[in-house]
Amino acid sequence: MSTIEKALAKQKAAQAKATAEQPQVTEQEAPAASTPVATTQPIEEAATASGNLTVCVDTESMNERGYLIDEGNRKNIKEEFRQIKRKVLNNAFGRIGQTLDNSNLVMVSSSKPNEGKTFVSINLALSIALEQDKTVLLVDADVLRPSINRELGVPDTEGLMEYLLHEKNDIGEVIYNTNIDNFKLIPSGKVHHLSNELLASERMKSLAKELAKRYPDRLVIFDCPPIVGITETVVLSEHVGQAIIVVEESKTQLANITEATEQLSEELAIGFVINKSVRSHKDKYGYYGYGYYK
Repeated sequence: MSTIEKALAKQKAAQAKATAEQPQVTEQEAPAASTPVATTQPIEEAATASGNLTVCVDTESMNERGYLIDEGNRKNIKEEFRQIKRKVLNNAFGRIGQTLDNSNLVMVSSSKPNEGKTFVSINLALSIALEQDKTVLLVDADVLRPSINRELGVPDTEGLMEYLLHEKNDIGEVIYNTNIDNFKLIPSGKVHHLSNELLASERMKSLAKELAKRYPDRLVIFDCPPIVGITETVVLSEHVGQAIIVVEESKTQLANITEATEQLSEELAIGFVINKSVRSHKDKYGYYGYGYYK
C-alpha cells in the first residue's frame, strides 16, 4: 500500500470514528424548516431518550387532505372534533370513567368498510394531542386492511403484529414517537394469515390491560376493523372502555348500525360520529362530517 493510500485509509478511519461519536439526531430535533420533511425518508434508526424510534408524519400532505394539522383553517371541523374529544376525555378521566374498565382505551370502528373510521381515528388523535396534559397513542388494529401508516405518510414498519407474534417482547419496541407533540403510534405491522385470530388472543388482552395501566394519563385509540362480519372486533371491544361507531350519512343502513351495536358489550360507553355530512355548500370542509358522541 502506498503512502497516499495509507493516509486516505487513516483519514477514513478517523472520519468513521468521529461520526460514530456524534449524537444521533431525530426528525424532531432537526432545525425547523419552512416545509415538512419529505415522507420518502426512512424511519429514524436512532432510539430517542425514551427508547422509542421516531417516524416523521407528512403534515403537509395530511393538511391538504383535511386532517387537523393547519392551525389557521378548518375551524368548523376542529370545533366538531373538540366536542367529540371532550366527551371522550370526560368518559376516560371524569366521574364516568370510574364506572368503566379501561376507560382510557377507545376503539373506533364502523358497521361496514369505507365509512370513514380511520379519518375519524386520526383526527380524534390529533385533537387530543393538542391537550396540554395528555398524550395520545394511536394503534392501527385494522390488521386486514391497515391504513394508518399510509394516511400519516410514514413507511411501513414493525408494529402490533410483531408484538402479538412474540417477535417483540416489549410493546415499547413498537411504540413510535412522531414529529407531532404528544402523538405516538403503534403501526399494524406485517400482514399475517392469523391476523384476526391474533387480535382476539390472550396476548392482545394482556396488552390492552398494560396500555391502560402503564399510561393512566394517556388516551389509547384503536382503529379497528368493521364490526359486522368480523368477530375479532367484538372480542377486542371487550378490552376497551369506550367505543365510537362511525356512520356515513345517507349511506349506512340503520339495520347495519343496529347489528353492530347489539354485538358490543353493554358495559361500554358507546357513541356515534356522523361522517361525510354536507351541511352547507359554502363550507368547504363540511362534507368531512359533523359528529356527536354521547
